[in-house]
Amino acid sequence: MTKLSMDNIVEKVDELPSLPQVVVRVMELTEDPDSSAFDINEALSQDQNMTAQVLRMANSLYYGYSRRISTVTDAIVLIGFNAVRSIVLAASVSKILKKELNGYVMGEGQLWVHSQCAAVFARLLAKKTQFRSVELAYTATLLHDIGKLVMNSYVRDAYQDVIDVVNMEKLTFDEAEKRIFGFSHPVVGGKVAEKWNLPGDLVEAISCHHDPSAAESNPKLTAIVHVADAVTLQMGMGLGVDGLLYPLSKEAVDLLEISEGDLEGLMAEIVDLFIDKDVFN
Repeated sequence: MTKLSMDNIVEKVDELPSLPQVVVRVMELTEDPDSSAFDINEALSQDQNMTAQVLRMANSLYYGYSRRISTVTDAIVLIGFNAVRSIVLAASVSKILKKELNGYVMGEGQLWVHSQCAAVFARLLAKKTQFRSVELAYTATLLHDIGKLVMNSYVRDAYQDVIDVVNMEKLTFDEAEKRIFGFSHPVVGGKVAEKWNLPGDLVEAISCHHDPSAAESNPKLTAIVHVADAVTLQMGMGLGVDGLLYPLSKEAVDLLEISEGDLEGLMAEIVDLFIDKDVFN
């Protein structure tokens, strides 16, 4: 069993690509109150592939507009700065989230499907619980498993050790990762978020999504990510081997003040969205 050092992890994190410059620029512009739809359109126009992905996702069933959104400017006006920022970030990370993760028994595209499903669910959950920013909830949940990209090779090489610890000691997959490697994918995901200069709330939510009670700066955001992750796994969306061993935190549910009936209602609401290919391409 191999313990990893923080140096090992940081080295692997540094191997992941940085966010594209156009994404960084769009994130800056959407945070600037003096920016206009024209400014964001101008930034996105430098990347035609990104523009196409943004328009495809803006036209998905989730936003539900009766007329087709044909320009980035229209998208900004209709769905807002924050939603466009979320879509741009999703479009930029979709390629790496579509990779096969054989260490977690996840085929090509499965992590992306799970991440998007959970993120869309988080949006609805944030609205239901009157969280201050539905797009912050979306972004944190979209990236919650980003650490698996770094941990994948380690887990693959020691897969049987992890499974043995899970079975013999009745631990969750996340706890088994900690036992064997010294780190688990949520903490590593937080390191990726730090590398990308994402806000502290996002770093915490990613780092603590398996242990929401550990969140201090924004426990409600972390609870939303945790619940959205767990519920979509229960629905079979992008289920990897660790998804079978992921208990839903009662503390997180209580913090959000939601009932089992509330969760079932949200699950019913998103079923049709999950068959919309524009959300996942």
